[in-house]
Amino acid sequence: MSFDVSKLEWTRPPEDYRISPGRIEIVTEPHTDLWQRTYYHFRNDSAPVLQMSCDERFFSFVVRTEFAESHHRFDQCGVVVYLDAENWLKGSIEYENERFQHLGSVVTNHGYSDWATTEIPAGVSSMWYRLSRREDDFCIECSEDGVTFHQMRVCHLHEATGTVRFGVYACSPEDSSFRAIFTNMDLGECAWRAHDGQAPDL
Repeated sequence: MSFDVSKLEWTRPPEDYRISPGRIEIVTEPHTDLWQRTYYHFRNDSAPVLQMSCDERFFSFVVRTEFAESHHRFDQCGVVVYLDAENWLKGSIEYENERFQHLGSVVTNHGYSDWATTEIPAGVSSMWYRLSRREDDFCIECSEDGVTFHQMRVCHLHEATGTVRFGVYACSPEDSSFRAIFTNMDLGECAWRAHDGQAPDL
């Protein structure tokens, strides 16, 4: 397995982007987002998503994100598994204000999103992510150095039963724009090991 940028396909390409073998740049456009229904009651399906298809049922995808230009509330970029408008997951840092940002993830099944976050300093301008698949379950991890990863989320996508699409995204839900940079992209064997504790129910 390898992460080959020539195999990437856009869902809603932005006007301004650059793709090379080791680097992807996305300049976000205002009022772009991914969210479905829950709590806010609105539905947004406008963020540019750049992905490759993969039928491997066990893999890990690693990428480093840089977002020094992010400066407006809700600016975000990160990893994504986007199956369709109502079934997807994303992990990212979302700018909030001059004091803090939200490091978190959203999982959307059958048209309803959730959001799990923790606050981190506003000065953080880069983050590594590792997205792992074990059949229809997924794990999102983050790292500040690309070596030591920390679990952010274990989740399930009901519709991830066969081939999935995964990659990167960036968006600016309010009236703003910034340059998101993705490097150090790697696709390989699943680093998320099988559970070795309580046995599954029969």
